[in-house]
Amino acid sequence: MDATAAADPIVIDSFAAFTLGIIVYFLGAKLTKRFSILSSYSIPEPVSGGLAAAFCALVIVVATGRTIEYDLSVRDFLLVYFFTTVGLNARVSDLARGGPILAVMLALTLVFMLVQNGVGAAGALLFGMPSQSGVLLGTASLIGGHGTAIAWGPTIASQYGVAGAAELGIASATVGLILASILGGPIAKYLITKNSLTASDGEDADEPHEAAATDETRSAINHVEIMRCILWIHVAIVIGYSAHESLLAAGLKLPLFVPCLISGIVLSNVVPLIFRKAKAPAGTQSMDLINEFSLSVFLSMSLMSMELWTLAGSAGVLAVTMLLQAAAATVFIVLVVFRVMGRNYFAAVLSAGFAGFALGATPTAIANMKAVTQRYGPSPLAFIVLPLISAFFVDLANAFIIQWFLGLG
Repeated sequence: MDATAAADPIVIDSFAAFTLGIIVYFLGAKLTKRFSILSSYSIPEPVSGGLAAAFCALVIVVATGRTIEYDLSVRDFLLVYFFTTVGLNARVSDLARGGPILAVMLALTLVFMLVQNGVGAAGALLFGMPSQSGVLLGTASLIGGHGTAIAWGPTIASQYGVAGAAELGIASATVGLILASILGGPIAKYLITKNSLTASDGEDADEPHEAAATDETRSAINHVEIMRCILWIHVAIVIGYSAHESLLAAGLKLPLFVPCLISGIVLSNVVPLIFRKAKAPAGTQSMDLINEFSLSVFLSMSLMSMELWTLAGSAGVLAVTMLLQAAAATVFIVLVVFRVMGRNYFAAVLSAGFAGFALGATPTAIANMKAVTQRYGPSPLAFIVLPLISAFFVDLANAFIIQWFLGLG
C-alpha cells in the first residue's frame, strides 16, 4: 500500500454510523453496570460509551495514520426528532408556571456567558493571542457548540489574524462536550448529598405536572401508540421545517430544531382544544420512549465521533483554558445557580443540566438531568425550563454577546 492510500481516511457511512451509535450506547450501559462509580455519579450511558469509543478511534488513528470520518446525517435528524418530542411533551400550564423561573434562569445564563468569555479572553492573552479569540475559548464554542465555533472561526481568523481559528473553536467545543458530560452528575450528587435533598423537595413546583400524568395520558406502550406519537412528531417537523424556511428567507438564522420545538409545543396544546377527541402525546410512555431513544443515540454518535487527534495542536491553551472554564462553571453553578434557583432538589437537577449546556450542548444537559432523576427521582419542571433557555433564548443571546465582546477591542 502506497503512502497516499495509507493516508486515505476511514469513511463510515450514515447507516454504519447510526448502527455504531446504538452499539456504543450498549457499551456505555455495560460499562455503567460494571463500574459502579459511573452510576454513582450519574454519568449517562451514551457518555461513558461514547468517550470509550472516541478513545478507541484515537488509538486506531495513531496506529494506522488514517483519520476516521463519520457521516452524521442521521445524528442531525435525531437532534430534530429529540427537540420535537421535547416540544410535544410541554404543556402550556407548565410553561406558565415556569415563566418567572425562566426569567431568572435566563438572567443567570447571560451573566455566566459574560464570565465565560472573560475566562476565554484571559486564556487567550495568557498564550499571546488576541483577546477577541477568547470567544472561541468561550461562548462561541462552549455554549454555542461546534456549529457556532465553525461559523465564527473564519471571522476571528481574518479580522484578528488568528491562524487556525476554526480548528481552535472546534477543539474547544470538543473538550467542552467532554467536560459537560462528566461534570453534571457529580455536581448534582454533591449538592443532593450535602443538602440531604430528595425528589419531594420543591414538590409544589412539580406536583401539577405529575398530577396531570393520569393513567390515560400515560397509556401503555404498544405499536398503535408509538405510531400515533411518530405521526405527531412528523407533523410538527413539517410545520417547523416550513417555519424554518420562512425565517431563513426573512434573514433570521436559527437551528432547524428551534422551530420544530416551538411547533411541537403549539401542536400539543392547541390541537386538543380544537379537536376534543385528539389525544395529545404529552407525557405518554410511547413519547418518552422515542425521546429517550433519539437522545441516547444522538449523544452516543456525537461523542464517539469526536476527533480527539485534532486536539494536539492546541494542547497548551486548551488544557489551561478549559480547566479554568470547568472551574468557573462549577463555582458559578454551586454558589449562584443552585442558591438562586431555590436550593432544593429541582435546583440540583437544574444544576446538572446547566453544566451540560454551559460547557457542551442541550442534549448533554438533558442527558445529565435524566441520569440524575433516574437515580434520585423526578423533577419535571427542570425538563421544561432548561430546554427553552438553552435551545432557544441562548442561541439568540449568544450572537449579540459575541458581537459585543468583539467590539470591545
